[in-house]
Amino acid sequence: MADREKFIFEDHSALQLIVGTSSTAKKIIADIERDTGVKIHLRGGEVTLEGESEESRNHVAKLLQELYRMARSGDAIHPQDFGRALEIVRDNSNTGLNDVYGDRLLVGSNNWKGVTPRSLAQKYYIDSMRNHSLTFGVGPAGTGKTYLAVAMAVRRLQDKQIRKIVLTRPAVEAGENLGFLPGTLEEKISPYMRPLYDALFDILGRVRTEKYLEESVIEIAPLAYMRGRTINDAFIILDEAQNTSREQMKMFLTRIGTGSWVVVTGDPSQVDSLEPSGLVHSLHVLRRVRTIAICPFTETDVMRHPLVQEIVRAYDRDRIERHERRNGHRRERNIAIEPANGELLATKSNGKTQ
Repeated sequence: MADREKFIFEDHSALQLIVGTSSTAKKIIADIERDTGVKIHLRGGEVTLEGESEESRNHVAKLLQELYRMARSGDAIHPQDFGRALEIVRDNSNTGLNDVYGDRLLVGSNNWKGVTPRSLAQKYYIDSMRNHSLTFGVGPAGTGKTYLAVAMAVRRLQDKQIRKIVLTRPAVEAGENLGFLPGTLEEKISPYMRPLYDALFDILGRVRTEKYLEESVIEIAPLAYMRGRTINDAFIILDEAQNTSREQMKMFLTRIGTGSWVVVTGDPSQVDSLEPSGLVHSLHVLRRVRTIAICPFTETDVMRHPLVQEIVRAYDRDRIERHERRNGHRRERNIAIEPANGELLATKSNGKTQ
């Protein structure tokens, strides 16, 4: 028989923010129950947890208690973040929910809620950008890599730690040859920079963003136009870096001037260029440089519709299966040709670059 534990929450309104009657909250609670094996029974301000595992009951109890304290202080999190909050609680570090969700990168105003991390990976990413001159944010689309980088750039601009924000991105489809396209430079590259514009409009508003663009406080530049420059006292963001060549990445990283901060974002699994990825190469070359931060994201950090996580997982499984099939076929061919070296060949085919 499963063991039970009861908890009393005196502030019913705060409790309703966590386990409210909306369909979304009910679904999230059901997901937590399925994930932990702990049943959650609510009656007024009394919550009963039922489950065979004491550890799982403790995790759910800690989750509800921390969410309750945050709700009472006006920092209730979105129900879709409950699963990530559970992972934070399960983590054996001293990081609490308020350490993550209470970290205000940008304070909200009017109908805008501001910017705070929504997962441990995002918290690590934000702290890395605070403490390192060069930060790599690597992982699937929808994990907040670009948005948080723009938010950090705006924060440093507000704090007068920099004089300008420089946003750049490789224009792969145009072959970096933008001279033949009609319009101004900004009009030529605008389609490629849309994610960065969207983040700026969301954070600063369209009017202020356009004002900063006119005054060159914010500069939009294709990667090809970065050559030969040294950029001082700026926050520089290279987006979609997986589509850079090795030469382009080296060129970009050597543009860093004094007083500048740089963030490089990209998804190594989404390379559109036919050339070897400059991002993948740089992660290998720079992996032992301690003053550089490399922040990995996974599909569990995707902040878009929950279906996106499932899509990312499905494609990752397919990629791994195809990789294993290819390696298996190569191994069979190699062993058939050189049976004496079969063990060595198999080892090489399974090797991974860290």
